[in-house]
Amino acid sequence: MMNSKENSIKPSSNSGFLAHRPHRRLFFGLLALAPLGFLDAGYLTVEHFLNRAPPCSLVAGCELVTTSRYSVIFGVPMALMGALYYLAIILALVLYLDLRRDWIIKWTARFTAIGFLFSLWLVYLQLFVIKAICQYCMLSALSSTGLFVIGVLVLRSHRTYDMEHKA
Repeated sequence: MMNSKENSIKPSSNSGFLAHRPHRRLFFGLLALAPLGFLDAGYLTVEHFLNRAPPCSLVAGCELVTTSRYSVIFGVPMALMGALYYLAIILALVLYLDLRRDWIIKWTARFTAIGFLFSLWLVYLQLFVIKAICQYCMLSALSSTGLFVIGVLVLRSHRTYDMEHKA
């Protein structure tokens, strides 16, 4: 029978990126923000398909934003695209945990740029075109911005890690 120390998960010497505590913090930062964004975008997606405007308690404008002509592209709701983006991040992180291949975490970190740039565009539309703010959309923008910032830190940290271990 295994004792609790044998049963606990410890990074081995070949576990790569997650072997170092600062890297684990970055990884788990990604793992915390992606589900938050997924839940938010998922909620907006459900509301869209139920033909309901989400209630705004902090700002007025959710209905204007979520029913604007910019809320759907080629028949696909923006919220669904966001939910799929966050789901892709979550799945990539789980895949990384399973396989421990550093290229997966690097790809995931780079992929966060897509969500960030798209969020910038959507925030621009809210502020300057629609002239209304949706608090749920802003939460998604904050989530994708947080993912991007952590993604940049992951890539920077990975570069430093690679340099130290190639020397």
